[in-house]
Amino acid sequence: MNPLKTASLSFAVVLATALVTVSSFGQTPTAAASPAVSATPVFPWAIGVRLSLPASGQPAAADMQKMTAPVQSQSLWTRTTNNPPVNLGTILLLTDGTVIAHEENDQNNNVATRNWYKLTPDINGSYINGTWSSIAPLPVGYGPLFFGSAVLPDGRVIVEGGEYNQYGGNFSRLGAIYDPVADTWTSVNPPAGWNNIGDAQTVVLNNGTFMLANAVTTQAALLNASTLTWTATGSGKFDINDEEGWTLLPSGKVLTIDAYVQHYQSNGMNYEIYDPNNGSWSVAGTTPVQLWDSAANCGGQSRASYEVGPALLLPNGTIFATGANSCGAAHTAIYKVGSGTWRAGPDFPGNLGIADGPAALEPNGKMLMMTSPLVFNAGSIFFEWDGINLNPVPGPPNAPNVSCFQGHLLVLPTGQIMYTDYTNDVEIFTPTGANYNWAPSALLTSTSRAISRGISFVLRGVKFNGLSQATAYGDDLQNATNYPIVRLTNAATGHVFYCRTHGHSTMAVGYTGPVTTTVDVPANMETGQSYLEVVANGIPSERYTIQIQ
Repeated sequence: MNPLKTASLSFAVVLATALVTVSSFGQTPTAAASPAVSATPVFPWAIGVRLSLPASGQPAAADMQKMTAPVQSQSLWTRTTNNPPVNLGTILLLTDGTVIAHEENDQNNNVATRNWYKLTPDINGSYINGTWSSIAPLPVGYGPLFFGSAVLPDGRVIVEGGEYNQYGGNFSRLGAIYDPVADTWTSVNPPAGWNNIGDAQTVVLNNGTFMLANAVTTQAALLNASTLTWTATGSGKFDINDEEGWTLLPSGKVLTIDAYVQHYQSNGMNYEIYDPNNGSWSVAGTTPVQLWDSAANCGGQSRASYEVGPALLLPNGTIFATGANSCGAAHTAIYKVGSGTWRAGPDFPGNLGIADGPAALEPNGKMLMMTSPLVFNAGSIFFEWDGINLNPVPGPPNAPNVSCFQGHLLVLPTGQIMYTDYTNDVEIFTPTGANYNWAPSALLTSTSRAISRGISFVLRGVKFNGLSQATAYGDDLQNATNYPIVRLTNAATGHVFYCRTHGHSTMAVGYTGPVTTTVDVPANMETGQSYLEVVANGIPSERYTIQIQ
């Protein structure tokens, strides 16, 4: 929640030398004013071309050490062959392998609508060549922007709150749940006594229970997905939930970095842990650097945005947490899950940071993230964190024209990452390198190796939920993918069919114990020898030979 988002975005200058003139690019952003520091990004790699910099814009030597890896010469982004019919924002992966996307024209236009669309991969499993279709709209009167969302263990999708609702800026306390089988939305009443939900945090806990925050209070609640009723939880919160993000830990606890909204402390650096066993929050210590934007060095409380960036669990057993800063370069910090200890990470170069913005876990173990200058300025630049360095990577074509808060990332079953930014340019990022060592494994019996079309069966195995939630943003977007996707490929034709999964036995990340899910085999599946794969966070299991009859 921040009123600055309602203002027109100013564009940041992308510097160039005589080697490449400004006229080489389709659009030239204009400079954004700041009372303290320039909003000009000192690294122009968002356009996918590495340029030398004039002396006045050169970074410090320390920044250059963080940027040692070369930018790849070829773009990693591919636009979908078929454009969606509208501008899109929030994206979620259904358990049948399709992607649903909400029509959002951003806050400077129509804000958001009730409409949702679905991307279905083509017969070869390609999302780039997939097709768009409309699905049922949200209930009348509900069209949120910046809201809480999740895919539940039963395969339904829940949407809660909103900082904006359709064409108004009032915080919403509405909610709805989507049944993809029936293609219907059902309204969900707010928890008792809640006047607002707003741009709320959400998480699906290990036991499959959906947890929701009230953005403007310390309140939280747990959903009974069968009765659509709520139970209060989350006592002991240090500050209100606003602007904070929630990261699910392998223990089942939840980590958040306090943003000090209505509790301003210029040097505040608390983080908290939620324990689902007793339903309470507790301050667990402090981060080594300040991650929320206090504007302590350029105006203080009157200028603070309180924004913070995404924090994502990685294969090396750490959480890489990112920050925002109105005054200059934003900080990062690294949390070691096993010991519960922090150390400072590298600052973002120049004046970059993530004042709300997306991050995603690539199958190669790197964390892809979207930054932009200061707070809410355009001129986005993408980075990968490889565990040691922040390395710039080419961004999608529209990155120079938007701020990081306008971006959305989603990990696909192919291992690719989908990007939307309130336009109809949907881009697919293809990471490089191999998968990290967290592939699911299925235990197939003789009966599950001969499967009839249109039936449902229980699939058993390990590591079905992946190592991480795989995506993070902050308080305005949640689209975690820590659930199993089952893909069938016909051996003779190579055609790909995704099954619908539901009834997952757990939603725990990094869990190595036995797990189950129910698999619905498509009725239109081609018969004959086929290969079954279980996919979690874009990483497939080995191919199991089965017979479809």
